[in-house]
Order: sequence, then C-alpha cells, then structure tokens
Amino acid sequence: MSDADHQRHLRRGFNWLGGATVLAKVIDFTTILAVLGFLSKQQVGVASLVISAGMVIEAFDGLGTGDALLQAPSVSKRQLDSLFWFIMAAALVMGALTLLAAPGFELLYGVPGMAAYFIALGAKQPLVAAAVIPLALLNRDLRYERIAMVNVAATLGAALTRLGLAMAGAGAWALVAGYVASGLYTLIGATLARPFRPGLHFQRDDIGGLVRFGLRAAAVNLFEQIFKNIDFLLVGWFYGAAPLALYRVAFDIAMEPVMAVGTLINRTALPVFARMAGNLGGLTQSLTWSLRRLALLTAPLMVGLILAANSLTALIHDDNGASYAAAALPLKLLAGAALLRVTAQLLTPLMMASGRPGLAARLSATSLALLSAGIVGVGLLLPAAVGIVAVSAVWLALYPPVLLWGAHYLRGTWGIAAGTVARAFALPVAGMAVMTAMVWLLRLLPGSERPAAGVAIVVAAMAAVYGGLFRYDREKPIS
Repeated sequence: MSDADHQRHLRRGFNWLGGATVLAKVIDFTTILAVLGFLSKQQVGVASLVISAGMVIEAFDGLGTGDALLQAPSVSKRQLDSLFWFIMAAALVMGALTLLAAPGFELLYGVPGMAAYFIALGAKQPLVAAAVIPLALLNRDLRYERIAMVNVAATLGAALTRLGLAMAGAGAWALVAGYVASGLYTLIGATLARPFRPGLHFQRDDIGGLVRFGLRAAAVNLFEQIFKNIDFLLVGWFYGAAPLALYRVAFDIAMEPVMAVGTLINRTALPVFARMAGNLGGLTQSLTWSLRRLALLTAPLMVGLILAANSLTALIHDDNGASYAAAALPLKLLAGAALLRVTAQLLTPLMMASGRPGLAARLSATSLALLSAGIVGVGLLLPAAVGIVAVSAVWLALYPPVLLWGAHYLRGTWGIAAGTVARAFALPVAGMAVMTAMVWLLRLLPGSERPAAGVAIVVAAMAAVYGGLFRYDREKPIS
C-alpha cells in the first residue's frame, strides 16, 4: 500500500469517525443535561463512582488482545476461535470478581445500597468481551463507515435508555443502566456490522503470541482507564457524592470530547501507523496531519467552553432547581487541560504501532502517579469548595511535562523536530484567536449578559470559526 493510500485511509477514518464522534457527543451532551434535571447531586455523584469503577474493570476485557489483532500481520480462523473463548473466559472471571468486590466498595465509600449497582457492572463484562473480535476485525479492515454507525447507534440507544429511566424516576440507576446498555448496543451493532461466529475450538498454542502482546497492551489500557477515573474515585472519597457531582459535570463537559477523540485516534491512527512504522517520511506526514486534524476538531470547542463556562453552568440545574454554577471555574481549567491532553493522545498509538507497548505503559503509569499524588495532596489539605477547583488545576499542570517528554521522544526516536509538530497547530491557533475576538465583540451587544444569550453568542462564533477553518484547510498532509 502506497503513502497516498495510507493518507487516504487516515483521512477517511478521521472524517467518518470524527463525524460520528461529534454526533455521538451531541447526543450524549443533550441527554445528560436533560437527565441532570431529574436527579439530585447526590444521585449523580453515586452513579459517577459506580461508572468510574466499571470503566476500570472494563480495561481487563479482552486483556489487550484487540490491540494485538490490529498489529498482527495475519490471523487465522482457528486463532480467532481460540481467542474468542479466551476473551469470554477472562470476562466471566472479571464479572465474578466485580461481584465479590462490591461489598468492599460500598464499605469504603459508606453509601448504603451501592453494592447492588455492581451486579449490573458484572453483567456488562461478557457483553463487552463478545464485541472485542468483531470490532477489531472492523478496524483491521479499515471499515470506518461501519464503526461510525455502530458508535452512533450504541450512543443513541444508551442515551434514550438513560433519559427514559431518569424520567421514570429511576435515580442513579438511570445513569448506571445507560452505561451498561451501551455495551449491549455495541455488541449488537458490531455483530451486525462484522458477523463473527466462533467455532468450538480452543488451542492455547494458537494464541500465545497474541496473548503475550495483549497482556502488555492491557497494562496500557488499565493505566489509561485508572488515569481517566482515579480523580472521580478520589474526589468522591475525600469530599462525598454531591461535590463529586459538581466536579463530574465540569469534567464531562470539558474532557468527554477529548476522550472521544482519543478513541478516534486509536481506531484510526493505530492501524495506519502500524503499516507505516518503517517509512519515516510517511509516518511524519501522517502524525502531523493527525495532530492538525485533532486540533481543528477540538481547539475551537475547548476555547468555546472556556468562554461560555459561566453562562452554561448557570443554566444547568438539578431536580431541586439548584444550579451547577460552582462548576464554572473547574470547567475552564479542565477545558484548558483538554487542549494539552489532545496533543498527547497520539503518543500512545505511535508507541503501540512501533511495537513498544511497554514504553506506552510506563508513560501511562507515570502520568497516573503524578495525577494521583496531586489529587491526594489536594484532598488532604483543602476543603471541598476549593478542592474541586484545585483538582482541576492538577489536570492543567500535568500535561506540560508530558508534552516535553513527548517532544524528546519524537526527536530522539523518530527524528521529528518540535518545529515540525508545532506547524500543525498554526491554523487552529489562528482560529482560536479569531473566535475569542468575535465573542468579545458580540458581548458588547445589549442583553448579552443573560446566560442563554451568552451561550448563544459562543455557539455562533464557534460555528463560524469551524466553518472557516474546515473551508480553508485543504486536508493536505504537512510536508
């Protein structure tokens, strides 16, 4: 396959999966805002703790063998059959361990009845596991259109489930059930998009290499999931469910788009990077093109969230009519951190594609240790009102050293200079500056101080800048 073909597949993946990600996030965001109006902050906080634990548990599903399938030169039907039963056995073990851990989790957080939610988490594990091979095969075949449809359909199904249960008065169960339902809808969609019928065959020798690579990749996934959820678990432990709800709302609004883009990166860039690992020129072009596309997708949104934070959080209320205005400053800090985080997202697929999952695991472990230490320090020293702001600041302080290390890694391992990478951000930075100026001018209009008007102004400026950026950008790789 030529460099032009790789670039075409990378562009196609970003267009399809990027569009699906935007649509899925719009669905998620609008339904979450509606759901918050039916739940108390206490219920939102409890559900956040349960879902965070569930996401960490999910990191064990497949034990990294999905990533192993992506980088394997070829796989046979016998290997896939053996791998399927291995994955399902591991999922059943994790489901059982989840149920065993439930009473301890309830005791740790002191929330009566929390253990019951873990029954749903345990039930989700085989659902997610059964979808590992169909999703991996879709990625191997670069079937981005079908992956996009599966993602959107699963997100829509989970959102409607969550909203319907919230309106029916299900409380925290609405969020937990929506999270579990996403696994079922993903399995159904993946099976329809890429049917896979496992045979009654299992041979350990068939999958030895895949499992060995997968275990190292699983360490990366585990660190990543703990990294994504450790703040919720620690904030909930130090401050309780209601303050966690404030922090969770700010975090989800700011970071969820970036986390979705992280999934987009892994699904699109990893198979392309893996095929170009021996072609430095083509790899550099693919990396810089990916960075530019990521910045174009996320930078205006993050700046828009910073500009609209006060107005947006004033419009969000719980079931008692109390607003989430206290989440405004954490939202601004987390949106700034998200801009840095999205840049670092490409380091992991680059290391995985070059056959160095161990290095990716060490980077994830170091980032996790720094984040955890910062949050623990905040929890021990500061009260809740200041603490959730300080935890958000810890996120913002984390990424400059990570990015400095990333620049050193690119230069030392691949010979990619920092200036080459920096040029990928020239157009997005210009767009951010234009959008900030537009919002400042529009806020001079009468009535712009009202929260709804403030959000409308930012949305209008954001739409104009997105339109201008994508019209100007000709989707050509940076030389």
